[in-house]
Amino acid sequence: MGDALVAGDVDRAISDFSDELRRNVGEVLSLLPLPATAAEIESVERGGSGFIVILHLVGESSEDRIQTRWKDRDDQPTVVEVSHLSRTERAAEEAPEDGEGETSSGTATGAETATE
Repeated sequence: MGDALVAGDVDRAISDFSDELRRNVGEVLSLLPLPATAAEIESVERGGSGFIVILHLVGESSEDRIQTRWKDRDDQPTVVEVSHLSRTERAAEEAPEDGEGETSSGTATGAETATE
């Protein structure tokens, strides 16, 4: 999913979404920093009947932590819930006179959720 987001392939990124999430795909995608420039899995934990996966997604203007809940549906791993955990704003890189770039950041958090 992360590789697909970085590649800009939203259709492939949502291919593992449950039918319920696909019906609300705009709401789910609004939680993500698109276009994404990097994605990594921070953690995977067994949670009840599924798995909780925390993703760290980097976009052009922010870094976000996203929690996804995966369950087995029809013998396929399926994302059934997506929650936004936090966002760190990234300043746009300026063209400094000495040739070295600097960025600054602030932090904002959110608790938006799209569920099954």
